[in-house]
Amino acid sequence: MTHIAKINNEEFILHPLGGLFWTKKSLLLISDVHLGKVNHFRKFGAAVPRQAIHKNFLLLDQIVADFNPFQICFLGDLFHSSLNKEWELFENWVAKTPAEIILVSGNHDIISPILFEKLNIEIYQEWILDDFLLTHHPEERDGLFNFCGHIHPAIKLKGFGRQNLRLSCFFKTKNQLILPAFGEFTGTYTLKPTKKDEVYVIVEDKVVKV
Repeated sequence: MTHIAKINNEEFILHPLGGLFWTKKSLLLISDVHLGKVNHFRKFGAAVPRQAIHKNFLLLDQIVADFNPFQICFLGDLFHSSLNKEWELFENWVAKTPAEIILVSGNHDIISPILFEKLNIEIYQEWILDDFLLTHHPEERDGLFNFCGHIHPAIKLKGFGRQNLRLSCFFKTKNQLILPAFGEFTGTYTLKPTKKDEVYVIVEDKVVKV
């Protein structure tokens, strides 16, 4: 179940897979997929199941089918490291995806821009649309609302007794929204919200404001 949020008088849909859809622009924002991470870990002996390689592409197919966006913007760390076998899977995914694809470069995006250009993917260090600033790292800019990633945000919820639950989330402050990591094989960083912040946790295929 998705959740609709109004930001600067624009409608955005928060998806339980971690993507954010800007309705007016038909623009899907996704952050921190970290493609290639599974192969990277397997290369160095980590016991990661091979089927995990395909999971991210299945999730990408699912969220694209849910919104049918005109554009998809990856907010950095699309790939985890240097070129590996997952690039071929990505090429195939791009070929069958009708949306225009844009990459806002992140710190892990070290693959040559030439390869992205061959797939007609534009790369930016940042992207300004109307009064919104799209980046990988969190940024503060006067007059602009920032959508970003990098942090892999989560919060810790306390239950009865000593029960604790840590959940990935969309983390919103006055002028910024940090998207959760989309990648299936990624960690999280626990943030502590203030009373002024808004937190939308992902739990049981739902986005819930807490």
